[in-house]
Amino acid sequence: MEKLIYAILTSRAKKTLVIFIVMASMIGAVMMIPTKLVLAKMLPGKSANTFTIYVDTATNASIKQTEAVTSCVADYLKKEREVTDMEIFLGQGAPLDYAGLVKGSALKRLKNQAEIVVNLTDKHHRKEPSYMMVHRIRPKIQEVCGSLTPNTSIKFIEMPSGPPTLATIVIELYGKDDKVLRETSQRVAKLLHRIEGLVDIDIMNDDLYTKYDIIPDKEKVIRSGLGVDQVNQIIYLGFQGMPVAVKNTQNQQDQIPIFLRLNDESRSVTYESKEALERKLASLRLMNNMGMMVPLSEVMILKESISSPTIFRKNLRKMVTITAECDMVSQVYPLLEARDTIIKEFEQHYEVSKIDGINTFMFDLELIDKFTGTNLLLRWDGEMKVSLDTFRDLGGAFIAALVLMFLLMVVYYKSFVLSGIVLIGSFLSIIGVIAGHWVTDKIQLYFMETNFFLTATSLIGFISLMGISARSSLLLIDFSRSLMSEKNMEKKRAIAHATATRAKPILLTAVAIILGSLLLATDPIFGGLGIALIFGSMAATLVSLFFIPVLMDYTKAMLPKDYCFDKDMPTKSLRCILGENIRQLFYLREKKQ
Repeated sequence: MEKLIYAILTSRAKKTLVIFIVMASMIGAVMMIPTKLVLAKMLPGKSANTFTIYVDTATNASIKQTEAVTSCVADYLKKEREVTDMEIFLGQGAPLDYAGLVKGSALKRLKNQAEIVVNLTDKHHRKEPSYMMVHRIRPKIQEVCGSLTPNTSIKFIEMPSGPPTLATIVIELYGKDDKVLRETSQRVAKLLHRIEGLVDIDIMNDDLYTKYDIIPDKEKVIRSGLGVDQVNQIIYLGFQGMPVAVKNTQNQQDQIPIFLRLNDESRSVTYESKEALERKLASLRLMNNMGMMVPLSEVMILKESISSPTIFRKNLRKMVTITAECDMVSQVYPLLEARDTIIKEFEQHYEVSKIDGINTFMFDLELIDKFTGTNLLLRWDGEMKVSLDTFRDLGGAFIAALVLMFLLMVVYYKSFVLSGIVLIGSFLSIIGVIAGHWVTDKIQLYFMETNFFLTATSLIGFISLMGISARSSLLLIDFSRSLMSEKNMEKKRAIAHATATRAKPILLTAVAIILGSLLLATDPIFGGLGIALIFGSMAATLVSLFFIPVLMDYTKAMLPKDYCFDKDMPTKSLRCILGENIRQLFYLREKKQ
Protein backbone atom coordinates (compact mmCIF):
# COMPACT_ATOMS: atom_id res chain seq x y z
CA MET A 1 0.00 0.00 0.00
CA GLU A 2 2.82 2.40 0.86
CA LYS A 3 4.58 1.69 -2.45
CA LEU A 4 1.34 2.25 -4.37
CA ILE A 5 0.58 5.58 -2.71
CA TYR A 6 4.21 6.73 -3.03
CA ALA A 7 4.20 5.82 -6.72
CA ILE A 8 1.08 7.93 -7.23
CA LEU A 9 2.49 10.90 -5.33
CA THR A 10 5.79 10.88 -7.25
CA SER A 11 4.08 10.85 -10.65
CA ARG A 12 2.30 13.96 -11.89
CA ALA A 13 0.38 11.91 -14.47
CA LYS A 14 -0.94 9.49 -11.87
CA LYS A 15 -2.02 12.29 -9.54
CA THR A 16 -3.83 13.96 -12.41
CA LEU A 17 -5.51 10.66 -13.25
CA VAL A 18 -6.73 10.22 -9.65
CA ILE A 19 -8.13 13.76 -9.58
CA PHE A 20 -9.82 13.22 -12.95
CA ILE A 21 -11.42 9.94 -11.85
CA VAL A 22 -12.78 11.48 -8.65
CA MET A 23 -14.11 14.60 -10.37
CA ALA A 24 -15.67 12.57 -13.18
CA SER A 25 -17.30 10.26 -10.63
CA MET A 26 -18.60 13.25 -8.71
CA ILE A 27 -20.11 14.90 -11.79
CA GLY A 28 -21.52 11.59 -13.04
CA ALA A 29 -23.14 10.81 -9.68
CA VAL A 30 -24.73 14.24 -9.35
CA MET A 31 -26.02 14.12 -12.94
CA MET A 32 -27.88 10.88 -12.19
CA ILE A 33 -30.56 12.92 -10.40
CA PRO A 34 -31.57 15.39 -13.19
CA THR A 35 -31.25 12.63 -15.82
CA LYS A 36 -33.67 10.47 -13.72
CA LEU A 37 -31.25 7.56 -13.45
CA VAL A 38 -31.83 7.93 -9.71
CA LEU A 39 -35.35 8.99 -8.74
CA ALA A 40 -36.01 11.19 -5.71
CA LYS A 41 -38.96 10.80 -3.38
CA MET A 42 -39.67 11.81 0.19
CA LEU A 43 -40.53 8.29 1.44
CA PRO A 44 -41.10 5.00 -0.42
CA GLY A 45 -44.31 3.01 -0.41
CA LYS A 46 -45.18 1.30 2.85
CA SER A 47 -46.54 -2.24 2.95
CA ALA A 48 -49.32 -2.35 5.52
CA ASN A 49 -51.98 -4.81 6.63
CA THR A 50 -54.86 -2.56 5.69
CA PHE A 51 -55.98 0.13 3.26
CA THR A 52 -59.15 2.19 2.84
CA ILE A 53 -61.31 2.93 -0.20
CA TYR A 54 -63.15 6.26 -0.33
CA VAL A 55 -66.32 6.25 -2.45
CA ASP A 56 -67.94 9.54 -3.49
CA THR A 57 -70.91 9.36 -5.84
CA ALA A 58 -72.70 12.35 -7.38
CA THR A 59 -73.80 15.05 -4.95
CA ASN A 60 -77.49 14.30 -5.55
CA ALA A 61 -77.07 10.52 -5.43
CA SER A 62 -79.20 8.46 -3.10
CA ILE A 63 -77.97 6.08 -0.43
CA LYS A 64 -79.03 3.16 -2.66
CA GLN A 65 -76.82 4.35 -5.49
CA THR A 66 -73.89 4.71 -3.09
CA GLU A 67 -74.61 1.24 -1.71
CA ALA A 68 -74.61 -0.21 -5.23
CA VAL A 69 -71.09 1.12 -5.84
CA THR A 70 -69.73 -0.10 -2.50
CA SER A 71 -71.31 -3.53 -3.02
CA CYS A 72 -69.62 -3.76 -6.41
CA VAL A 73 -66.25 -2.92 -4.84
CA ALA A 74 -66.81 -5.44 -2.05
CA ASP A 75 -67.75 -8.20 -4.51
CA TYR A 76 -64.51 -7.64 -6.41
CA LEU A 77 -62.40 -7.64 -3.24
CA LYS A 78 -63.91 -10.96 -2.17
CA LYS A 79 -61.98 -12.59 -5.02
CA GLU A 80 -58.63 -11.55 -3.51
CA ARG A 81 -57.06 -14.31 -1.42
CA GLU A 82 -55.10 -11.88 0.77
CA VAL A 83 -58.25 -10.00 1.91
CA THR A 84 -59.33 -11.36 5.30
CA ASP A 85 -62.30 -9.07 5.99
CA MET A 86 -63.72 -5.65 5.20
CA GLU A 87 -66.26 -3.22 6.60
CA ILE A 88 -68.44 -0.74 4.73
CA PHE A 89 -69.48 2.58 6.25
CA LEU A 90 -72.40 4.06 4.29
CA GLY A 91 -73.17 7.74 4.62
CA GLN A 92 -70.33 8.26 7.09
CA GLY A 93 -66.58 7.97 7.52
CA ALA A 94 -64.76 5.06 9.04
CA PRO A 95 -63.27 5.31 12.55
CA LEU A 96 -60.34 7.69 12.39
CA ASP A 97 -56.99 6.27 11.38
CA TYR A 98 -53.62 7.90 10.69
CA ALA A 99 -54.55 8.99 7.16
CA GLY A 100 -58.17 9.93 7.94
CA LEU A 101 -57.06 12.61 10.38
CA VAL A 102 -56.26 15.05 7.58
CA LYS A 103 -58.44 13.63 4.80
CA GLY A 104 -61.67 14.72 6.45
CA SER A 105 -62.96 11.25 7.26
CA ALA A 106 -64.64 12.45 10.46
CA LEU A 107 -66.64 15.11 8.56
CA LYS A 108 -68.47 12.71 6.21
CA ARG A 109 -72.22 12.76 6.80
CA LEU A 110 -73.82 12.74 3.32
CA LYS A 111 -75.66 10.00 1.44
CA ASN A 112 -73.20 10.08 -1.44
CA GLN A 113 -70.20 9.27 0.77
CA ALA A 114 -68.91 5.91 1.95
CA GLU A 115 -65.70 4.27 3.12
CA ILE A 116 -64.54 0.65 2.89
CA VAL A 117 -61.87 -0.55 5.30
CA VAL A 118 -60.02 -3.57 3.89
CA ASN A 119 -57.90 -5.81 6.11
CA LEU A 120 -55.19 -8.05 4.64
CA THR A 121 -53.13 -10.97 5.86
CA ASP A 122 -49.94 -10.16 7.73
CA LYS A 123 -47.40 -8.43 5.52
CA HIS A 124 -44.66 -10.84 6.66
CA HIS A 125 -46.64 -13.83 5.38
CA ARG A 126 -47.48 -12.63 1.86
CA LYS A 127 -45.29 -11.91 -1.13
CA GLU A 128 -47.26 -8.99 -2.58
CA PRO A 129 -46.95 -5.68 -0.68
CA SER A 130 -50.13 -3.74 -0.06
CA TYR A 131 -49.10 -0.91 -2.40
CA MET A 132 -48.52 -3.42 -5.21
CA MET A 133 -51.99 -4.89 -4.61
CA VAL A 134 -53.55 -1.42 -4.75
CA HIS A 135 -51.61 -0.73 -7.96
CA ARG A 136 -53.02 -3.92 -9.50
CA ILE A 137 -56.68 -3.72 -8.49
CA ARG A 138 -57.24 0.07 -8.69
CA PRO A 139 -57.84 0.35 -12.48
CA LYS A 140 -60.06 -2.75 -12.56
CA ILE A 141 -62.32 -1.62 -9.72
CA GLN A 142 -62.57 1.92 -11.06
CA GLU A 143 -63.47 0.60 -14.51
CA VAL A 144 -66.11 -1.88 -13.30
CA CYS A 145 -67.67 0.00 -10.38
CA GLY A 146 -66.97 3.63 -11.26
CA SER A 147 -69.46 3.59 -14.15
CA LEU A 148 -72.48 2.38 -12.14
CA THR A 149 -73.49 5.94 -11.26
CA PRO A 150 -72.33 9.16 -12.94
CA ASN A 151 -69.65 11.37 -11.39
CA THR A 152 -68.43 8.58 -9.11
CA SER A 153 -64.98 8.86 -7.56
CA ILE A 154 -63.27 5.78 -6.08
CA LYS A 155 -60.00 6.55 -4.29
CA PHE A 156 -57.58 4.12 -2.66
CA ILE A 157 -56.03 5.45 0.54
CA GLU A 158 -52.92 3.71 1.88
CA MET A 159 -51.26 4.19 5.21
CA PRO A 160 -48.56 6.85 4.68
CA SER A 161 -44.92 6.21 5.52
CA GLY A 162 -44.51 9.71 6.91
CA PRO A 163 -46.76 12.62 7.87
CA PRO A 164 -50.27 12.29 6.38
CA THR A 165 -51.47 14.87 3.87
CA LEU A 166 -54.73 15.56 2.06
CA ALA A 167 -53.27 13.94 -1.07
CA THR A 168 -49.94 13.36 -2.75
CA ILE A 169 -50.51 16.29 -5.12
CA VAL A 170 -52.94 19.05 -4.14
CA ILE A 171 -53.78 22.06 -6.30
CA GLU A 172 -55.62 24.92 -4.62
CA LEU A 173 -57.31 27.28 -7.06
CA TYR A 174 -58.27 30.68 -5.64
CA GLY A 175 -60.56 33.22 -7.27
CA LYS A 176 -63.67 35.38 -6.83
CA ASP A 177 -65.98 34.08 -9.58
CA ASP A 178 -67.58 30.69 -8.79
CA LYS A 179 -68.21 29.90 -12.45
CA VAL A 180 -64.64 30.66 -13.47
CA LEU A 181 -63.29 28.59 -10.58
CA ARG A 182 -65.43 25.60 -11.54
CA GLU A 183 -64.51 25.75 -15.23
CA THR A 184 -60.81 26.24 -14.53
CA SER A 185 -60.72 23.40 -12.00
CA GLN A 186 -62.26 21.06 -14.57
CA ARG A 187 -59.64 22.09 -17.12
CA VAL A 188 -56.86 21.46 -14.62
CA ALA A 189 -58.31 18.03 -13.75
CA LYS A 190 -58.40 17.08 -17.45
CA LEU A 191 -54.76 18.09 -17.81
CA LEU A 192 -53.83 15.95 -14.80
CA HIS A 193 -55.50 12.94 -16.42
CA ARG A 194 -52.96 13.23 -19.23
CA ILE A 195 -49.98 12.98 -16.88
CA GLU A 196 -48.59 9.46 -16.62
CA GLY A 197 -48.44 8.14 -13.07
CA LEU A 198 -51.28 10.27 -11.65
CA VAL A 199 -54.41 8.43 -10.46
CA ASP A 200 -57.47 9.10 -8.27
CA ILE A 201 -57.84 12.62 -9.67
CA ASP A 202 -60.76 14.36 -7.97
CA ILE A 203 -62.24 17.84 -7.71
CA MET A 204 -63.38 18.60 -4.17
CA ASN A 205 -66.49 20.47 -5.22
CA ASP A 206 -70.20 19.70 -5.32
CA ASP A 207 -71.74 18.64 -8.63
CA LEU A 208 -74.30 20.94 -10.21
CA TYR A 209 -77.69 19.29 -10.74
CA THR A 210 -81.27 20.32 -11.43
CA LYS A 211 -83.57 20.54 -8.44
CA TYR A 212 -87.30 21.26 -8.16
CA ASP A 213 -88.90 23.45 -5.53
CA ILE A 214 -92.44 22.34 -4.63
CA ILE A 215 -94.39 25.53 -3.88
CA PRO A 216 -98.08 25.52 -2.85
CA ASP A 217 -100.33 27.73 -5.00
CA LYS A 218 -102.29 29.50 -2.26
CA GLU A 219 -105.12 30.58 -4.55
CA LYS A 220 -105.67 27.05 -5.88
CA VAL A 221 -105.37 25.58 -2.38
CA ILE A 222 -108.14 27.85 -1.07
CA ARG A 223 -110.38 27.21 -4.11
CA SER A 224 -109.93 23.46 -3.68
CA GLY A 225 -111.17 23.62 -0.10
CA LEU A 226 -107.80 22.74 1.42
CA GLY A 227 -105.66 24.51 3.96
CA VAL A 228 -102.16 25.80 3.19
CA ASP A 229 -100.80 24.30 6.42
CA GLN A 230 -102.45 21.01 5.58
CA VAL A 231 -100.72 20.91 2.17
CA ASN A 232 -97.33 21.89 3.59
CA GLN A 233 -97.54 19.23 6.28
CA ILE A 234 -98.53 16.46 3.88
CA ILE A 235 -95.59 17.37 1.63
CA TYR A 236 -93.23 17.11 4.58
CA LEU A 237 -94.85 13.85 5.67
CA GLY A 238 -94.65 12.43 2.17
CA PHE A 239 -91.05 13.18 1.30
CA GLN A 240 -89.09 14.22 4.37
CA GLY A 241 -91.11 13.20 7.40
CA MET A 242 -91.89 15.09 10.57
CA PRO A 243 -92.90 14.50 14.21
CA VAL A 244 -96.68 14.14 14.48
CA ALA A 245 -97.09 13.36 18.19
CA VAL A 246 -95.16 12.60 21.36
CA LYS A 247 -95.01 9.67 23.72
CA ASN A 248 -94.62 9.97 27.47
CA THR A 249 -92.52 7.52 29.42
CA GLN A 250 -91.80 7.11 33.09
CA ASN A 251 -88.14 6.23 32.48
CA GLN A 252 -87.12 9.70 31.26
CA GLN A 253 -88.36 13.23 31.74
CA ASP A 254 -88.44 14.37 28.10
CA GLN A 255 -91.21 13.37 25.73
CA ILE A 256 -90.29 11.05 22.88
CA PRO A 257 -91.36 12.38 19.44
CA ILE A 258 -93.16 10.04 17.03
CA PHE A 259 -91.70 10.51 13.55
CA LEU A 260 -93.91 9.73 10.56
CA ARG A 261 -93.28 9.61 6.81
CA LEU A 262 -94.28 7.51 3.79
CA ASN A 263 -92.47 4.28 3.06
CA ASP A 264 -89.61 4.08 0.58
CA GLU A 265 -91.78 2.86 -2.29
CA SER A 266 -94.28 5.72 -1.92
CA ARG A 267 -91.55 8.34 -1.55
CA SER A 268 -89.34 7.25 -4.45
CA VAL A 269 -89.51 8.87 -7.88
CA THR A 270 -88.86 6.52 -10.79
CA TYR A 271 -87.03 8.95 -13.08
CA GLU A 272 -85.17 12.18 -12.46
CA SER A 273 -87.48 14.44 -14.45
CA LYS A 274 -90.18 16.98 -13.93
CA GLU A 275 -92.85 14.72 -15.44
CA ALA A 276 -91.99 11.89 -13.02
CA LEU A 277 -92.28 14.25 -10.05
CA GLU A 278 -95.65 15.54 -11.34
CA ARG A 279 -96.94 11.97 -11.61
CA LYS A 280 -95.78 11.29 -8.07
CA LEU A 281 -97.63 14.36 -6.79
CA ALA A 282 -100.72 13.30 -8.73
CA SER A 283 -100.70 9.96 -6.92
CA LEU A 284 -100.83 11.74 -3.53
CA ARG A 285 -104.37 12.99 -2.74
CA LEU A 286 -105.91 14.98 0.08
CA MET A 287 -109.56 15.15 1.20
CA ASN A 288 -110.97 18.69 1.25
CA ASN A 289 -113.73 20.05 3.47
CA MET A 290 -116.38 18.75 1.03
CA GLY A 291 -115.13 15.18 1.15
CA MET A 292 -113.52 15.23 -2.31
CA MET A 293 -110.02 13.84 -3.02
CA VAL A 294 -107.76 16.51 -4.53
CA PRO A 295 -104.44 15.48 -6.17
CA LEU A 296 -101.47 17.46 -4.89
CA SER A 297 -100.36 18.18 -8.45
CA GLU A 298 -103.43 20.43 -8.86
CA VAL A 299 -102.44 22.80 -6.07
CA MET A 300 -98.61 22.74 -6.37
CA ILE A 301 -96.14 24.66 -8.55
CA LEU A 302 -92.90 22.97 -9.61
CA LYS A 303 -90.10 25.48 -9.99
CA GLU A 304 -86.95 24.25 -11.70
CA SER A 305 -83.56 25.61 -10.51
CA ILE A 306 -79.86 24.76 -10.28
CA SER A 307 -78.45 23.45 -7.04
CA SER A 308 -76.36 25.68 -4.79
CA PRO A 309 -72.94 24.06 -4.31
CA THR A 310 -70.99 24.32 -1.08
CA ILE A 311 -68.61 27.28 -0.95
CA PHE A 312 -65.12 26.44 0.29
CA ARG A 313 -62.90 29.17 1.71
CA LYS A 314 -59.37 29.32 2.98
CA ASN A 315 -57.93 32.47 4.52
CA LEU A 316 -61.20 34.22 3.62
CA ARG A 317 -60.71 33.46 -0.09
CA LYS A 318 -62.92 31.24 -2.28
CA MET A 319 -61.12 28.13 -3.43
CA VAL A 320 -61.53 24.82 -5.23
CA THR A 321 -59.20 21.91 -4.47
CA ILE A 322 -58.01 19.35 -7.01
CA THR A 323 -56.31 16.24 -5.62
CA ALA A 324 -54.31 13.44 -7.25
CA GLU A 325 -52.34 10.43 -6.09
CA CYS A 326 -49.15 8.95 -7.55
CA ASP A 327 -49.18 5.32 -8.60
CA MET A 328 -45.79 3.69 -7.97
CA VAL A 329 -43.92 6.84 -9.06
CA SER A 330 -42.30 9.75 -7.28
CA GLN A 331 -44.50 12.81 -6.95
CA VAL A 332 -41.68 15.13 -8.04
CA TYR A 333 -41.71 14.31 -11.73
CA PRO A 334 -45.51 14.23 -12.36
CA LEU A 335 -45.76 17.60 -10.61
CA LEU A 336 -43.06 19.16 -12.77
CA GLU A 337 -44.69 17.73 -15.91
CA ALA A 338 -48.14 18.85 -14.79
CA ARG A 339 -46.90 22.35 -14.04
CA ASP A 340 -45.27 22.67 -17.46
CA THR A 341 -48.42 21.33 -19.12
CA ILE A 342 -50.64 23.79 -17.24
CA ILE A 343 -48.40 26.72 -18.18
CA LYS A 344 -48.34 25.67 -21.83
CA GLU A 345 -52.12 25.13 -22.08
CA PHE A 346 -53.15 28.22 -20.12
CA GLU A 347 -50.85 30.66 -21.88
CA GLN A 348 -53.38 30.95 -24.71
CA HIS A 349 -56.07 32.54 -22.51
CA TYR A 350 -54.15 33.65 -19.41
CA GLU A 351 -51.09 35.65 -18.56
CA VAL A 352 -49.18 33.10 -16.51
CA SER A 353 -46.55 34.34 -14.08
CA LYS A 354 -44.60 32.77 -11.25
CA ILE A 355 -45.02 34.10 -7.72
CA ASP A 356 -42.15 34.84 -5.38
CA GLY A 357 -42.83 35.70 -1.78
CA ILE A 358 -42.49 34.65 1.83
CA ASN A 359 -45.88 32.93 2.06
CA THR A 360 -45.84 31.40 -1.42
CA PHE A 361 -44.59 28.09 -2.75
CA MET A 362 -41.89 27.98 -5.39
CA PHE A 363 -44.27 26.37 -7.94
CA ASP A 364 -47.26 28.71 -7.40
CA LEU A 365 -48.69 30.43 -10.47
CA GLU A 366 -50.79 33.57 -11.00
CA LEU A 367 -53.31 33.43 -13.85
CA ILE A 368 -54.80 36.64 -15.32
CA ASP A 369 -57.45 36.29 -18.03
CA LYS A 370 -56.37 38.25 -21.12
CA PHE A 371 -59.97 39.14 -22.04
CA THR A 372 -61.80 39.71 -18.76
CA GLY A 373 -58.91 40.45 -16.41
CA THR A 374 -60.07 37.80 -13.94
CA ASN A 375 -57.33 36.95 -11.47
CA LEU A 376 -56.70 33.36 -10.30
CA LEU A 377 -54.06 31.90 -8.02
CA LEU A 378 -52.89 28.32 -8.54
CA ARG A 379 -51.12 27.01 -5.45
CA TRP A 380 -49.51 23.59 -4.97
CA ASP A 381 -49.75 21.68 -1.72
CA GLY A 382 -49.88 18.14 -0.37
CA GLU A 383 -47.11 15.61 0.03
CA MET A 384 -45.15 17.31 -2.75
CA LYS A 385 -44.82 20.49 -0.72
CA VAL A 386 -43.92 18.49 2.39
CA SER A 387 -41.26 16.66 0.36
CA LEU A 388 -39.66 19.82 -0.96
CA ASP A 389 -39.78 21.43 2.48
CA THR A 390 -38.12 18.34 3.95
CA PHE A 391 -35.38 18.26 1.33
CA ARG A 392 -34.88 21.99 1.77
CA ASP A 393 -34.53 21.61 5.54
CA LEU A 394 -32.18 18.64 5.16
CA GLY A 395 -30.15 20.64 2.64
CA GLY A 396 -29.93 23.46 5.15
CA ALA A 397 -28.83 21.00 7.84
CA PHE A 398 -26.20 19.64 5.47
CA ILE A 399 -24.82 23.11 4.72
CA ALA A 400 -24.83 23.97 8.41
CA ALA A 401 -22.92 20.75 9.16
CA LEU A 402 -20.33 21.60 6.51
CA VAL A 403 -19.85 25.13 7.84
CA LEU A 404 -19.51 23.99 11.46
CA MET A 405 -17.05 21.26 10.49
CA PHE A 406 -15.02 23.75 8.49
CA LEU A 407 -14.88 26.26 11.35
CA LEU A 408 -13.90 23.51 13.79
CA MET A 409 -11.08 22.38 11.50
CA VAL A 410 -9.87 25.97 11.06
CA VAL A 411 -9.65 26.35 14.84
CA TYR A 412 -7.79 23.04 15.10
CA TYR A 413 -5.33 23.37 12.20
CA LYS A 414 -5.29 27.16 11.89
CA SER A 415 -5.29 26.56 8.16
CA PHE A 416 -8.09 27.06 5.66
CA VAL A 417 -6.45 24.72 3.16
CA LEU A 418 -6.29 21.69 5.47
CA SER A 419 -9.83 22.37 6.64
CA GLY A 420 -10.94 22.44 3.02
CA ILE A 421 -9.28 19.06 2.37
CA VAL A 422 -11.20 17.52 5.28
CA LEU A 423 -14.41 19.09 3.99
CA ILE A 424 -13.90 17.83 0.45
CA GLY A 425 -13.23 14.32 1.70
CA SER A 426 -16.47 14.39 3.66
CA PHE A 427 -18.57 15.73 0.80
CA LEU A 428 -17.31 13.23 -1.78
CA SER A 429 -19.08 10.38 -0.01
CA ILE A 430 -22.12 11.52 -2.02
CA ILE A 431 -20.61 9.63 -4.96
CA GLY A 432 -21.27 6.34 -3.21
CA VAL A 433 -24.65 7.43 -1.89
CA ILE A 434 -26.06 8.21 -5.34
CA ALA A 435 -24.28 5.37 -7.14
CA GLY A 436 -25.50 2.94 -4.48
CA HIS A 437 -29.09 3.99 -5.05
CA TRP A 438 -28.65 3.47 -8.79
CA VAL A 439 -27.31 -0.06 -8.28
CA THR A 440 -30.03 -0.93 -5.77
CA ASP A 441 -32.69 0.49 -8.08
CA LYS A 442 -31.58 -1.81 -10.92
CA ILE A 443 -31.58 -4.84 -8.63
CA GLN A 444 -35.02 -4.02 -7.18
CA LEU A 445 -36.46 -3.36 -10.63
CA TYR A 446 -35.28 -6.79 -11.76
CA PHE A 447 -36.70 -8.73 -8.81
CA MET A 448 -39.68 -6.64 -7.61
CA GLU A 449 -40.45 -4.38 -10.62
CA THR A 450 -40.46 -1.32 -8.38
CA ASN A 451 -38.07 1.62 -8.16
CA PHE A 452 -35.72 2.31 -5.26
CA PHE A 453 -35.89 6.03 -4.52
CA LEU A 454 -33.45 8.53 -3.09
CA THR A 455 -35.45 9.49 -0.01
CA ALA A 456 -35.23 11.77 3.00
CA THR A 457 -33.67 8.93 5.01
CA SER A 458 -30.97 8.70 2.33
CA LEU A 459 -30.02 12.32 2.95
CA ILE A 460 -29.95 11.66 6.69
CA GLY A 461 -27.47 8.85 6.02
CA PHE A 462 -25.35 11.14 3.85
CA ILE A 463 -25.21 13.81 6.58
CA SER A 464 -24.24 11.22 9.19
CA LEU A 465 -21.43 9.96 6.92
CA MET A 466 -19.74 13.34 6.93
CA GLY A 467 -18.40 12.88 10.45
CA ILE A 468 -17.02 9.42 9.66
CA SER A 469 -15.37 10.63 6.47
CA ALA A 470 -13.85 13.63 8.26
CA ARG A 471 -12.34 11.30 10.88
CA SER A 472 -10.45 9.35 8.19
CA SER A 473 -8.98 12.52 6.68
CA LEU A 474 -7.98 13.78 10.13
CA LEU A 475 -6.10 10.54 10.82
CA LEU A 476 -4.06 10.86 7.64
CA ILE A 477 -3.25 14.57 8.07
CA ASP A 478 -2.25 14.32 11.75
CA PHE A 479 -0.15 11.18 11.29
CA SER A 480 1.65 12.60 8.24
CA ARG A 481 2.47 15.82 10.04
CA SER A 482 3.65 13.82 13.04
CA LEU A 483 6.00 11.74 10.85
CA MET A 484 7.43 14.88 9.25
CA SER A 485 7.85 16.61 12.60
CA GLU A 486 9.09 13.75 14.80
CA LYS A 487 10.82 11.46 12.30
CA ASN A 488 11.91 14.23 9.91
CA MET A 489 10.48 12.14 7.07
CA GLU A 490 10.20 13.49 3.54
CA LYS A 491 6.69 14.80 2.76
CA LYS A 492 5.63 12.30 0.07
CA ARG A 493 7.11 9.37 2.01
CA ALA A 494 5.35 10.54 5.20
CA ILE A 495 1.98 10.77 3.44
CA ALA A 496 2.44 7.32 1.85
CA HIS A 497 3.53 5.75 5.14
CA ALA A 498 0.65 7.38 7.06
CA THR A 499 -1.89 6.22 4.47
CA ALA A 500 -0.58 2.63 4.53
CA THR A 501 -0.52 2.56 8.34
CA ARG A 502 -3.98 4.04 8.81
CA ALA A 503 -5.57 2.00 6.01
CA LYS A 504 -6.39 -0.87 8.35
CA PRO A 505 -8.40 1.14 10.96
CA ILE A 506 -10.12 3.08 8.15
CA LEU A 507 -11.13 -0.17 6.43
CA LEU A 508 -12.24 -1.77 9.69
CA THR A 509 -14.44 1.24 10.45
CA ALA A 510 -16.00 1.05 6.97
CA VAL A 511 -16.62 -2.70 7.29
CA ALA A 512 -18.27 -2.20 10.69
CA ILE A 513 -20.60 0.46 9.24
CA ILE A 514 -21.46 -1.73 6.24
CA LEU A 515 -22.25 -4.80 8.33
CA GLY A 516 -24.25 -2.74 10.81
CA SER A 517 -26.30 -1.16 8.00
CA LEU A 518 -27.26 -4.38 6.21
CA LEU A 519 -30.42 -4.79 8.30
CA LEU A 520 -31.41 -1.19 7.63
CA ALA A 521 -31.08 -1.75 3.88
CA THR A 522 -33.93 -4.29 3.92
CA ASP A 523 -36.37 -1.98 5.70
CA PRO A 524 -38.94 -0.35 3.36
CA ILE A 525 -38.73 3.02 5.13
CA PHE A 526 -35.10 3.23 6.29
CA GLY A 527 -33.68 1.33 3.32
CA GLY A 528 -32.36 4.59 1.87
CA LEU A 529 -30.47 5.25 5.11
CA GLY A 530 -28.90 1.79 4.98
CA ILE A 531 -27.88 2.06 1.32
CA ALA A 532 -26.43 5.53 1.90
CA LEU A 533 -24.32 4.27 4.79
CA ILE A 534 -23.13 1.15 2.95
CA PHE A 535 -22.14 2.64 -0.40
CA GLY A 536 -21.23 6.02 1.09
CA SER A 537 -18.75 4.30 3.40
CA MET A 538 -17.20 2.53 0.42
CA ALA A 539 -16.80 5.78 -1.50
CA ALA A 540 -15.51 7.66 1.56
CA THR A 541 -12.89 4.95 2.17
CA LEU A 542 -11.59 5.06 -1.40
CA VAL A 543 -11.51 8.85 -1.35
CA SER A 544 -9.63 8.88 1.97
CA LEU A 545 -7.00 6.36 0.83
CA PHE A 546 -6.30 7.68 -2.68
CA PHE A 547 -7.68 11.18 -3.25
CA ILE A 548 -6.96 12.85 0.09
CA PRO A 549 -3.21 11.94 -0.06
CA VAL A 550 -2.98 13.63 -3.46
CA LEU A 551 -4.56 16.81 -2.08
CA MET A 552 -2.25 16.67 0.94
CA ASP A 553 0.77 16.47 -1.33
CA TYR A 554 -0.26 19.57 -3.28
CA THR A 555 -0.43 21.91 -0.28
CA LYS A 556 2.43 23.41 1.73
CA ALA A 557 0.13 23.72 4.73
CA MET A 558 1.00 20.10 5.51
CA LEU A 559 4.54 21.11 6.52
CA PRO A 560 4.89 21.59 10.30
CA LYS A 561 6.69 24.64 11.67
CA ASP A 562 9.72 22.65 12.87
CA TYR A 563 10.03 20.68 9.62
CA CYS A 564 13.80 20.29 8.87
CA PHE A 565 13.90 18.00 5.85
CA ASP A 566 15.44 19.64 2.77
CA LYS A 567 15.65 17.43 -0.31
CA ASP A 568 18.13 19.85 -1.99
CA MET A 569 20.70 19.59 0.85
CA PRO A 570 22.33 16.26 1.75
CA THR A 571 22.89 17.51 5.29
CA LYS A 572 20.56 19.19 7.74
CA SER A 573 20.63 22.89 8.36
CA LEU A 574 22.26 24.33 11.47
CA ARG A 575 18.85 25.27 12.92
CA CYS A 576 17.61 21.69 12.67
CA ILE A 577 20.83 20.28 14.23
CA LEU A 578 20.67 22.77 17.14
CA GLY A 579 16.97 22.01 17.60
CA GLU A 580 17.61 18.28 17.81
CA ASN A 581 20.49 18.76 20.29
CA ILE A 582 18.36 21.00 22.51
CA ARG A 583 15.52 18.46 22.51
CA GLN A 584 18.05 15.71 23.40
CA LEU A 585 19.44 17.76 26.30
CA PHE A 586 15.95 18.36 27.72
CA TYR A 587 15.22 14.65 27.40
CA LEU A 588 18.39 13.65 29.32
CA ARG A 589 17.70 16.25 32.00
CA GLU A 590 14.17 15.00 32.59
CA LYS A 591 15.40 11.39 32.66
CA LYS A 592 18.11 12.25 35.25
CA GLN A 593 15.60 14.05 37.48
